[in-house]
Amino acid sequence: MGVITFDFEITSPIPLAKMFKAAILDADNLLPKVLPQAVKSIEVLEGDGGPGTIKLMTFGEGGPYKAAKHKVEALDKENFTYCYSIIEGEMLGTTFEKISYEVKITASPEGGSVLKSTSRYFTIGEVNITEEEIKAGKEKASAMVKAVEAYLVANPDAY
Repeated sequence: MGVITFDFEITSPIPLAKMFKAAILDADNLLPKVLPQAVKSIEVLEGDGGPGTIKLMTFGEGGPYKAAKHKVEALDKENFTYCYSIIEGEMLGTTFEKISYEVKITASPEGGSVLKSTSRYFTIGEVNITEEEIKAGKEKASAMVKAVEAYLVANPDAY
């Protein structure tokens, strides 16, 4: 088994606490609302949202995957960090044991926030991931952050 690691960073004008609350703490409700074509629903199967919680994300119609099970590994509301792993789903296939994400949101000097994410793909055997696949993944993450940002700009009293 190997591990392939990618880092991603995006800045936002949305303040740190508001971005964390919307994009992380309320993602189960907000993502299907702001990205219905990508995320149909997120359902808690077990747990209270904290470490050990298992969630089922059902993807929108027409995408390459139907669903994925996530496990919350860590949630630190004081330090604005969130870690979770995809533990089941078509995206793992026979290539990956799991895919883990560590997200940390920090304040930017301009008053907004900086979202930093590290993705770790735990492989089964030898795997080559292309630059196009890396770029596509980063574009999806960026689209999610921008959709949350657009919602927060349009709804300044939310969160």
